[in-house]
Amino acid sequence: MDTTLPLYDDAGLSRVLCVAAHPDDLEYGASTAVARWTARGAKVSYLLLTAGEAGMRSRDPEEVAALRSAEQRRACDIVGVEDLVILDLPDGMLQADLDTRRLIARRIRQVRPDVVVTQPWELKVEWGLNHADHRAAGIAVVDAVRDADNPWVFRELLEQERLEPWGAKELIVVGAEPTHLVDVTGEPLEKGIASLQAHQEYLAELGGDFDVRGMLEGFTAELGASAGVDGITHALGVAVHPMG
Repeated sequence: MDTTLPLYDDAGLSRVLCVAAHPDDLEYGASTAVARWTARGAKVSYLLLTAGEAGMRSRDPEEVAALRSAEQRRACDIVGVEDLVILDLPDGMLQADLDTRRLIARRIRQVRPDVVVTQPWELKVEWGLNHADHRAAGIAVVDAVRDADNPWVFRELLEQERLEPWGAKELIVVGAEPTHLVDVTGEPLEKGIASLQAHQEYLAELGGDFDVRGMLEGFTAELGASAGVDGITHALGVAVHPMG
């Protein structure tokens, strides 16, 4: 890994849309950056493509959907996110198809974000083999960012719903090989930790002794040290893709 990654310039961010497959996906790092951005006055919106209803083997999916949605709402409150939309696409069977792209493009045109944040689409990621839904979500977001800016794709969004095309400036991927660092020292990290801990029942279902604080503090401390900047002790690595 490059140990001289530049800091991401987030000074001008006013609107951010974060898109992920499941409740809790954004809390494994992305929410630390979200906490930083909302504290600096940015409006951050979340779009979750599924309710994560297939994620708890011991409980019925309808019960799980409500439970995980409530846990996600609490996680959002901790990091200052008021705008949460959870779609009802099927957990475990998410597809990067035209319908999914249309739903994401619609939300991009509604929110009109400077930046869209999502999860990696690679099969192999740092922690192992990536989840099928994560891969589908990432690919669908890449395509939908372009779709949202093209008046001739999903023409009904403009002609019937009066949603003007919108071009996000950048796509940010959390969990991919990073190109930049986001300073999450102090309160952003603490709020990010608390936001993941808000998924209490889901984490308990996973079993084992999952150390939320140790995990988030560990990898952000390593990247923070690599920044070589006084006052930065913890950082989040992000892959930044300019969109034009």
